[in-house]
Amino acid sequence: MPLTTFGAIMGFAAEMAGKASEIYNILAQKARDSTLKGVLQVLSAEEKKNHALMVQARRENVTEMILEPVAGLHQEDYEVELKVLDQMEDADLLKGALILEERGKKFFRDVSSKVPLPEVARIFRKIAQKKEENLTRLQSLRLKE
Repeated sequence: MPLTTFGAIMGFAAEMAGKASEIYNILAQKARDSTLKGVLQVLSAEEKKNHALMVQARRENVTEMILEPVAGLHQEDYEVELKVLDQMEDADLLKGALILEERGKKFFRDVSSKVPLPEVARIFRKIAQKKEENLTRLQSLRLKE
């Protein structure tokens, strides 16, 4: 589905962050490695904050900008279906986290150049940068075999 308005983008961003927070929480509960568990818990909390930030940004910019047209963004390009199984190895949990962060980085980077409000674009660029840092942190984890 195309994300054709500022309101649609903000709604999708909030939904995406909320779901990511839930997934990170589930992954953290399944992690055996304490370092991985800690990183996943931090990512869950971070996504919870991102969700609140998206809701707040949408509420504060609810004026005529909510219907401001935006082109070139499609929800399907940023959706990820992760299957979390009861018995997952830490390496698989890490792969899931990497997929979520990469998807988030791409979304917030792409959207930052499309939204009509400079202050919201700045928020998106900041989140994309944080996701880049998270990817580096996740990639540096050395899991015990």
